[in-house]
Formats: sequence, C-alpha cells, structure tokens
Amino acid sequence: MRPLATLAALLAATALTGAVPARDRTAHWVGSWGSAQLVADGDNALPTSQGKAVTLRQVVRLSAGGERLRVRFSNLFGTTPLTIGAASVAPALAPGTARIGTSRPLRFAGQAQAVIPPGAEIWSDPVAVPLPPGADLAISLYWPDVPNVQTGHPGARGANFLVAGDHVADPELADATTMTRWYGIADVEVAGPATQGTLVAIGDSITDGYGVTGNRNTRWSDILAGRLRADAATRGIGMVNAGIGGGRVLLDGNGPNLMARFDRDVIARTDVRWAILLEGVNDLGVLTREAPATSAAHRAIVQHITAAYVQLADRAHAHGITLIGGTITPFGGNGYYHPGPETEADRQAINAFIRTSGTFDAVVDFDRLLRDPAHPDRLRPAYDSGDHLHPSEAGYKAMGDAVPLTLFSARQRPVAVAAALAPVPVAPAPAPAPTIAITFDDIPAHGPLPPGMTRLEVIRRITAALRAAGAPAHGFLNAGFGLDDPTSAAAIRAWRAAGFPLGNHSYAHENLDQVGADAFLASVKRNEGPLAMAAGRSDWHWFRYPFLAEGRDPAARDAVRARLAADGYRIAGVTMSFDDFAWNPVYAACAAKGDKAAIARLETGMLADARAAALAARSRAKAQVGHDIPYVLLMHVGALDARLLPRILAQYRAMGFRFTTLAQAEADPFYAAALDPRRPGPTATLNGPAVLKGPPAGLCQ
Repeated sequence: MRPLATLAALLAATALTGAVPARDRTAHWVGSWGSAQLVADGDNALPTSQGKAVTLRQVVRLSAGGERLRVRFSNLFGTTPLTIGAASVAPALAPGTARIGTSRPLRFAGQAQAVIPPGAEIWSDPVAVPLPPGADLAISLYWPDVPNVQTGHPGARGANFLVAGDHVADPELADATTMTRWYGIADVEVAGPATQGTLVAIGDSITDGYGVTGNRNTRWSDILAGRLRADAATRGIGMVNAGIGGGRVLLDGNGPNLMARFDRDVIARTDVRWAILLEGVNDLGVLTREAPATSAAHRAIVQHITAAYVQLADRAHAHGITLIGGTITPFGGNGYYHPGPETEADRQAINAFIRTSGTFDAVVDFDRLLRDPAHPDRLRPAYDSGDHLHPSEAGYKAMGDAVPLTLFSARQRPVAVAAALAPVPVAPAPAPAPTIAITFDDIPAHGPLPPGMTRLEVIRRITAALRAAGAPAHGFLNAGFGLDDPTSAAAIRAWRAAGFPLGNHSYAHENLDQVGADAFLASVKRNEGPLAMAAGRSDWHWFRYPFLAEGRDPAARDAVRARLAADGYRIAGVTMSFDDFAWNPVYAACAAKGDKAAIARLETGMLADARAAALAARSRAKAQVGHDIPYVLLMHVGALDARLLPRILAQYRAMGFRFTTLAQAEADPFYAAALDPRRPGPTATLNGPAVLKGPPAGLCQ
C-alpha cells in the first residue's frame, strides 16, 4: 500500500498547470463510454466485505476508438472528499473476468493520486492507449478509504470486481468479489483523427438496458453503437448511455429527474451533437400505481411532460445539439404499474405530441416498432421480457436496429442559431382515427338487476357516462319490455331527456325465423306508437333487428325489408359487439352474493372482451374491405354495462377511436344496404372467428 500525501498537498497537486501537453489541449475528444451518476445507496452501495481500502476493477465497452483516452471520475453525490490512491487502464481480456492486458497508470495533473471534493468530478490526464472501436476497457481504481456516501451507476449489466488493498497493476485479482455496478467512473473519452462527435442516449431503465444478459452488451444503445462503428460514415461517433432505471421526466425516482440532470448528462459532455430522448413511462406509471388519479391529474401530467420536452429541446438547440424523440413504448399488463385505459390514453397523447408537434428534430417511433398489433397497449410477445414493460433482448435489438444512421451523417457540428431555426422534418399525416357509433338495445329493460337497482338508475348511469365522454349514442326501444318495472317509463324519459335518440327494436323482440314475416312486421308496427310518443319530434325511423337476425328465409327477409323501406326506415347494422348481454346476469348474481372478487373478475374480463372485439373488427374490416370503416357498436342497457361504461369509453379512446353518430357512421358505402332496405339484403356485417372469452363458467352460481 503506497503512502498518501496530505489532503492539502493532493489538492495542490491537482491544481498544477502546464501538466497537459499543448497537443492534448486541442485534441478532438468524443465520449466513447459514459453513464449517468446517482447516489449508490441501499442495495446499490459498494459491498463492505473487503474493508475500507479497496481496489475496484470496472469494465466498460467503448464505442468509438482512438489513439488516446481520458477518464472522468465522479464524487458527484459524495458528502466528503474522495481520495484516489492510484488508477490505471488496460484492455480487458475476457468478459466476466478480472484479467487484463498491459496496464497504463493514470495521472492527475501529473500526479498519481488525487482528491475529488464532494459534489465534484475530475478528469485524468490523457494517456496514449490506442484502442479500436468496440474495445473492452478495464479501469482499475484504488480507494484507500471507501466513502460512506458513494456515487455510481447500478446498471453495469456485467461483472466488475472488488478486492482489498492496492492491486491496480495486478494482471488478475485473486479472491475478488464480483459486483454488477459501477462506482466513481462517469466517462471515457477518446481522441484521434477519425473521431466525429458524441451521441447521448438518455432515458429510463429501457435505455439503461434492464433485463439484458450480463457481459453481452445488448442494450438498444449497444446495438446502435455497433451499427455506427460498422459504417464507415459513422465509425468515429462515440455513444454514451445516460439511462437511469426508474428515471422520470418530472420528479426524482431512483435518480435525479430528467429536467434536473439533462444539462449534466447531455449538454456538459464533450462534443455532443445528437441526443436520443426516451423517457416518460415511469411518470405515467407512478401516477396511478397506488390509487386512481383524477381526470385533472391525467390532463396535467400530459401537459407537464410535453412542456418539459419543449424546454429540453430548447436547451439542446441552444447548444447546437440535435434532439431526437423516442415514443413511449407500451406497458399494458405490467404488474407493477397495472396501467388502465386512462394511462394508456395519456401515453397515446404524449406520443402524438412527440410525432407531430415539431418539438424534436426527428422521431424514432419505438412504440410502433414494439407494440403488439392485436393489443397496441402491450408489447409484442417476442419483444416482451415478460414483465410487459421492458423489452426482451430481441426487442432491444429491434430498437437499436430501428434508429436510422442517416440521422448522424452530418460531419460538422451545427451552430446554435442554425439548429434552432432549421426546418423540422414534417411527419407524414397520420391516418384518420377510426370511429365508433354506439348503440344500446332493449331500452328500457335488459337482463336481471342487482338488488336495489332500478331501470331508471341503469339509464341514468349510462347517459351520464356518455355525456361525460362526449359520446353520441342511439337507443332502440322494446315497448313490451320492463312492463313490470315501475321505473321503466321514467327510464325511457331519462334517455330522451339526456338528448339521445330512439329507434325501433320491435315491441317484444321476436325472431323473424320463428314467427314469420307477418307476425314480425306486426310487432314492428305495434312498437311505433309508444316509440313515436317517447321520441317526440326526433326521427325514430331506424330499425334494429332483434337478435341481429334478418332471417334465413330470403322470401321472409325480402318482405320485411320491402315493408321497412316503404315505411321510411333505415336499418341499424352492427359491425362491433363484445356480447355484453352475456355478462349482465352473472353480474347480478355476484352482486346479490356480495362477491367483490368475482365482480372484479367480471370487470376485467368484460373490458378485455371489449378490447378484443374492437381489435377483431378492425382486423376484419381491413381484410374484407381494405381499410377501417366507421364501426357500429352494439351494447345493452344492462347493470354491468352501466357500471363499466366510463372505463369502456376511456379504453376505446386509449385505443385511438373517436365517437360518432349512427347516421354519420352509416353514411359510409359499406352500409348502403342498411340505409336503403330496397337494396338486396342482408345488411352487411363483419364476420370472423370468435375472439371473445365471455364470463367465467359457473361464476356466482
């Protein structure tokens, strides 16, 4: 163990001038490796098994190569001076081991030792170590007294080593403790004639590489760095990963918030020309992790995150840095955050801002790349690590492969004014959002009700949810339903008082195939008197076939269609249904038993079926028609519908749907035979294989 000078002498040594040759002052340095610093506390603290005087050997993968290098050491979060007793660099010979090649000592203003004040960082002197792009570098560091509060980074994703005493120059470290974190090292920069500039990837655990296999360097930033060095035009670009697991844009998480650290982790690094920003998922997840958030809180977090992006872009542009935005990736189904439709709507809103606002100089659409086409709020199974938040290694590779190298082809650093005023690439116009027209059958009564609930309450809850969401809806009356319920008449009036129209569903819901055309048409006619009285001056000449059955007998079907046409009716077709009618009786039974766990299962299942039906309808439309159509959704005025409608509507919005009227939807040519029953039938539908699971068998029975 080498003796140490006094603290005063060491501080004086680090302040010496003239120790760096003039040629190194003008060298073109770029960041070849780096990490974001945070407090190493709790499980992230340095192991104490080796005592207070230790050697740390830490391995990093360089991106760009060079003829010389220098290392930045950090005591950023320390509360006392940190003494470096000795330090060296050497090629790492085998991943996962402490073996090194010929080492070169590092100096600090010409001295072998240095002291880093609390909150500070220092650079080593440059050292001539020619290294190719992609080399593994071992940094050996002797601390004669491990500080109580350490600075480091927990996401090394590979083996580093700790041993008692001073063993900086040893080619191997016997009896070393293996650790998977970095301590006290912040950057490695390289210089050489081919170096071009620094690219920083800044974000959360997805950028930090959570879930990758150790010692393989398979973060998405590693994949991108490999592509950069494989291309002659970008080989001299250095890549720095400034991701922090649990990081957030607005508030501190496992480390400082992005707004607080952006200047240090991006702008202050040497010759940064580009930055890729991918952060926000933890802000969204934390908002509702412990309890639901208000609508105002959801609106606020979208506003605050997008405003923060604008601030960060302005700061980057002021320093001539091109800022590239990454869309927030799906995390539906994650068991830690358990996001709901409202959170997914927030994510979609933020991603729309990233794609279209022009805040970013370019956009990498990681969301579109990784999402499951069948469940856009979730990761593709092949790209899912299993926690439904972090990508698998295949997902990380896809991310790294998706970043266009043409974004980094510029050789000259842009000046600040030019960067701020340069025209932003205009994103292609997004495809029109798909639309849904919502319809409710069996007004005023459908299915059994839980104890104490009335038809009037069902209608009031449904209409309140529709009005709160700004969603038009069309009801269909069976005047022969609910005659035994004293609130039925009030329920019909409540539907109309809320401003929603009514159509004809026949008096008693007969099946054309069972009763024949004459009896069926008689039931349609019988329903018209009560319907006209309830509808008032609104147009009630819309007809919805009970059971959606236009009949298997063409003669009967044509007779009914001809009569409907003669009476001025249009037919309300159905192109989306999640069989909500099947869930209401089970819900009533579970509510009667007070089985809250069963009700929770029903809620989850019905929402899942609603999502599955919507996705299936879109898939069938694209297969059968070639594009989205305006969809007509069938629901019923049932008790579970009333309970879940706010969440169902929010889920549809989160999926990208907007709401429209029945008339506007059926103006699409797909519904031509529905608008004009004189045309040959039947009314067009979207048929396809079953996708619904339905309520669990035997539940609450």
